[in-house]
Amino acid sequence: GLASFADSYPWQLSGGMQRRVAICRALVFNPPILLLDEPFGALDAMTRDYMNIELMRIWQQYRKTVILITHSIAEAVLLSDRVAVMSPAPGRILEIIAIDLPRPRALEVTSTPRFGELAGQIRAFFSAEMFLSAGAKGP
Repeated sequence: GLASFADSYPWQLSGGMQRRVAICRALVFNPPILLLDEPFGALDAMTRDYMNIELMRIWQQYRKTVILITHSIAEAVLLSDRVAVMSPAPGRILEIIAIDLPRPRALEVTSTPRFGELAGQIRAFFSAEMFLSAGAKGP
């Protein structure tokens, strides 16, 4: 979807366009695993939704293993088959939660009860971890 920007410099592209180029650049070598560290964190909400849809389309087409690091619980539930919930520093895996939402997924899945249950299950780990961390320091 960037053909009309083929002669543009990277600084002339929007944030979403730059993210698409970065994903294309990673896929050009046909890696078995795609590692994404907060790929959409700096984008506005609408562009982030678009990029989530685009990443799901790319996954559906190429079936790469994708390891995504995100601070967005909703993004993790929407995009993942499994979510590894990590603790604050020192980082350790607290739980691996299976995401049993059917594929292919659309943004509408975010308004389903099951999506809310899964997001709540993940959020509960953070609430418990923060409570334990705060309790260790005293009131």
